[in-house]
Amino acid sequence: MNAPLSPAPPLDATTALRLLREGVWEEQGVIPWSSNYAILLALRQDDQQGLAIYKPRRGERPLWDFPVGTLYLREVAAYLLSETLGWGIVPPTLLRAGPYGPGSWQIYIDSDPEKHFFTLYPDHAAAFRRIALFDLIANNADRKAGHCLLDGEGSIWSIDHGICFHAEPKLRTVIWEFAGEAIQEAWLHDLQRLHAALTPGEATQAAFLELLSPAEVEALRRRVEALLQTGRYPYPDPNRRNHPWPPI
Repeated sequence: MNAPLSPAPPLDATTALRLLREGVWEEQGVIPWSSNYAILLALRQDDQQGLAIYKPRRGERPLWDFPVGTLYLREVAAYLLSETLGWGIVPPTLLRAGPYGPGSWQIYIDSDPEKHFFTLYPDHAAAFRRIALFDLIANNADRKAGHCLLDGEGSIWSIDHGICFHAEPKLRTVIWEFAGEAIQEAWLHDLQRLHAALTPGEATQAAFLELLSPAEVEALRRRVEALLQTGRYPYPDPNRRNHPWPPI
């Protein structure tokens, strides 16, 4: 067995995706705090190396409100959403078969586990405004504080999107600081591009349909449309649970 790889600075997206897709892997162990089966892999290809989180379909815990065996697809859909918007806030993620069958493979972000939304806000308020908007679009049902990571380069990353994109309202998040605020104009332009890309027949819409159900893709388009109409971050719905548990 080769020695485990040390965490390295974030790779550029093209290199990271190639490493995820083609790299030789070596299992490093199970992530102990994950609610579903998540495995740390060391990846090597030519002179590139890195770490990845592999979440196999077989390791998903059944949920009453999400279809069985779809969480890994939602992880990839979150990356597709981030890239379609041009925001680059979800680490490079793709589908690949691994030692326990097909699953999502995501580049590992080296970060301090003691730093999360509650400790990083308000010094990184702009980054969290964008993550909050991303969660509204993705209908994130589990935005815990610990799902926001600060890397060594000072960038905030958004991870753990296995229970996003439900067709029904499911938003549960710790980030409600921006409720009622106007959405930045530049981000509204990004939403307009996304809305156009979700038009039936467009390549991006077809890519989402490979990962989500037609009803979920249509609900995604409707959420974008609603945000464009209001131009504001919504307030929590008083008739439903709006926060995840545990919060970190």
